Amino acid sequence: MPTPVDTTRPADRILKAGTLPVAATLLTGTVALYIALVAFGNITDFDSNQQFVRHVLAMDTTFKDDDLMWRAVESTALQDAAYVGIIVWETLAALVLLTATVLWAGALRRPAGLRRARRAGTIGLLMVLVLFGVGFIGIGGEWFAMWQSEDWNGLDAATRIVTLAGLVLVVSHLPAARQSETA
Repeated sequence: MPTPVDTTRPADRILKAGTLPVAATLLTGTVALYIALVAFGNITDFDSNQQFVRHVLAMDTTFKDDDLMWRAVESTALQDAAYVGIIVWETLAALVLLTATVLWAGALRRPAGLRRARRAGTIGLLMVLVLFGVGFIGIGGEWFAMWQSEDWNGLDAATRIVTLAGLVLVVSHLPAARQSETA
């Protein structure tokens, strides 16, 4: 049986690279790479961010307002448990997003796989949003008053990550991307 000949013009193939599924694939891969590198860095250079987590939870570089200091977690065992939990969450999010990136890439050739890729990507992106939005901005920034610290303030970095992950989530769910599932 003869193999089908690809009659798609090169210009059409180049234009296909500008579709929303391609954008979702690359953007999901970007967040996957980022969070994988964050997890890898936290595993291989455990002490650097361990100190960050310890100082944020101890609230030792905040304004030391008596009305807030009761929130401080001074137990290094609890601080380290929180840090290990963060690393586990980052690692799982990276694995989910790497899987989603592979699914997106496969769906570029087989559009029937777009729904599965979108679901996997959504789960991974929501994991990132929960970690950095709820964990770092909400709990770290507000509950533990991280915003008061000049030395141990990760709010700018967390905001960048939440913005990026949110943007990728929106792109992945744009209606035009969904229309290519049925086309």
